Amino acid sequence: MKFARSLSFAFIGIDATLIEVEVDVKSAEKFSLVVVGLPDAAVKESKDRVIPALKNSGYSSDALHITVNLAPGDIKKEGPLYDLSIALGLLAAQECIPKQTLQDYLCGGELSLSGTMRPMRGALPAALLARKLHKKGIILPLANAQEAAVVPGIEVIGISSLKEACAFLQNPNQHPPIQSAPFIEETTTLLDMEDIKGQLSAKRAAEIAAAGGHNLLFFGPPGSGKTLIAKALCSILPPLSLEEALEVTKIYSIAGKIPEKTSLIQKRPFRNPHHTISASGLIGGGSFPRPGEISLAHYGVLFLDELPEFSRFILETLRQPLENGSVSIARAQGHVTFPTNCIFIAAMNPCPCGFLGHPQKRCSDTPLQVQRYKSKISGPLLDRIDMHVEVPALSFSDLTHLPKGESSTSIRTRVINARSKQQARLGPLKTNALMSSQEISLYCPIDTSSQLLLRDATEKMNISARGYHRILKVARTIADLEDSLVITSDHIMEALTFRSWT
Repeated sequence: MKFARSLSFAFIGIDATLIEVEVDVKSAEKFSLVVVGLPDAAVKESKDRVIPALKNSGYSSDALHITVNLAPGDIKKEGPLYDLSIALGLLAAQECIPKQTLQDYLCGGELSLSGTMRPMRGALPAALLARKLHKKGIILPLANAQEAAVVPGIEVIGISSLKEACAFLQNPNQHPPIQSAPFIEETTTLLDMEDIKGQLSAKRAAEIAAAGGHNLLFFGPPGSGKTLIAKALCSILPPLSLEEALEVTKIYSIAGKIPEKTSLIQKRPFRNPHHTISASGLIGGGSFPRPGEISLAHYGVLFLDELPEFSRFILETLRQPLENGSVSIARAQGHVTFPTNCIFIAAMNPCPCGFLGHPQKRCSDTPLQVQRYKSKISGPLLDRIDMHVEVPALSFSDLTHLPKGESSTSIRTRVINARSKQQARLGPLKTNALMSSQEISLYCPIDTSSQLLLRDATEKMNISARGYHRILKVARTIADLEDSLVITSDHIMEALTFRSWT
């Protein structure tokens, strides 16, 4: 009996966990290979890929009985990424490659029948796991090597075939590790705030949202610029830091959505799903949970256009992720948590026809139709949106004669300055929108006149306790934008104007 072990990984949420691939080989009358350890169908089929790959790479398979155990056995193993680790474990058991060298590396990837490697998902989390376990490095398909190479402190060995992996393990010095490209903050955008005519109130709200990480609802007639301002908001957000870029890339890597020839996502994501999206598509899910659109928007923007056209059930699933900054998904196979720290922006018309309150066009809807349309957005969801901003229609004169507005570069400078104040006050990567009740009490004190103003507004507008705290958070952001250490009644008044719709 011969035995060897290789090291691979499985994914739980956006993180990788260690999987030991134990291979036991003994003589038999005919060849057989059994995989145990809670494998799914794709893992069970690995024998039909591994054995031809070994033969086509020049390694014979005699009459052997091979048992492969994927430990620990209580974690569901899915996908074809164990092909490489099974093949290398089998070769190590037959002493074709050194066992000790194999133990120094994590390995994973799908094999073709010819023995070449196919791309995999999750390269970045796997590389982070290798570093966490103090392994020498990771062996994975060449197509994913640049993604993994952004993790410092480990060797990333990109291979194009099983034969190349064996050659490396037999003589590591002949195969240099992949070097990562330098991290460059990407700031290019297609839209600039200065190209949007008028709409000063909406652009001001976008600036506040970008500075404090606040959620935002635009409502107004069709063609007034709601979508344009939402898309231009990305142009005033600060650049991704390396820490943020790594976390965003982990999510995209797990979801299998890393763009081709991209090793690290260096631009804040902007996700704009269609209203026919499912609940699992929006917040994540599936038999083996994958990140949804709200997680793919982590550290960026999730934009839902035509908000009332989304199913009410689907919109209600946003309540917990928007409140907590994460979404927890429980399935029979386990429980995972995905981060959802994004700016949520929504846009809607004031009525089904879109022209309620329009200065020139007449609304054709009845009051009951308007009420039914607005009631598709529940009060609890609206309460989690910090600012509600009307975007009125622009006249021909506005479009042709209004001068260009302030540029995104100028606004972005103020946003970056405000965020630096928040991080000095709250800690790295935190914004005012993430303040806890204790932090609100500590960092958002208001004077007597502001308290009276806020009390009257709370009573007249029926503002909830959550809404009260969100007004204080927005006021704190306005103060930060103005380099003010204290929140004044003017800051409170401006914050209140952005909740007038409800």
